[in-house]
Amino acid sequence: MSDRSSIFDMIGPVMIGPSSSHTAGVVRIGRVARMLFGAQPESAEIVFYNSFARTYEGHGSDRAVIAGLLDMATDDERIREAIKVADAQGLKFVFKAVNNASALHPNSVRVKMVGQGREMSVLGISRGGGLISIIEVDGYRCNFTAQRQTLVISAEDVKGSIAFIATVVSNDDCNIATMTVDRKAKNQSAKLFIEMDSAPRPLTLEYVASQSWIHNVIYLPLIEI
Repeated sequence: MSDRSSIFDMIGPVMIGPSSSHTAGVVRIGRVARMLFGAQPESAEIVFYNSFARTYEGHGSDRAVIAGLLDMATDDERIREAIKVADAQGLKFVFKAVNNASALHPNSVRVKMVGQGREMSVLGISRGGGLISIIEVDGYRCNFTAQRQTLVISAEDVKGSIAFIATVVSNDDCNIATMTVDRKAKNQSAKLFIEMDSAPRPLTLEYVASQSWIHNVIYLPLIEI
């Protein structure tokens, strides 16, 4: 997929809601957060920043992010009733607003999820036209769009780890489009975010996950706008 904007990007996606930035993009951020978490969370804290903090109720961004956490697509008619659906399914949630986060994009939202004895935080940006960027996962910096096949790998920061993973992926005939690596400190934990042009085989994912220094492998299929 080209990184250049198309006329489709400017028109925007098929969606429910008044705004592709405040609705469709936010649905996709919520949905990506759920996929990274691996299940529907038991509870979620959603923090809207800057422009979103002032408009999320009026533009339906609150319903949109909950719809994403419920795994609804951007054109799902149930988005309008997402709050009621979440209540019926026992998903607890709270919204917060931060108006003056000057270091963040105007349309930023953080989703903090809890469930099954674990928690995860995902920070995303709605860029317009339903396009998004995920810029942080559990404090690790990244930059992926969910418009390509994506691997998120948690690992120890060992010598040769990046080269090993890149080789395994390329041997599966998967072309790497982008790769972002962030770590807490030298020789400590790291996360790799790899966008690819095609999907890896399940056997490849199993092989990568079997390495003793790799803690977790998450595969995100392409999420259509």
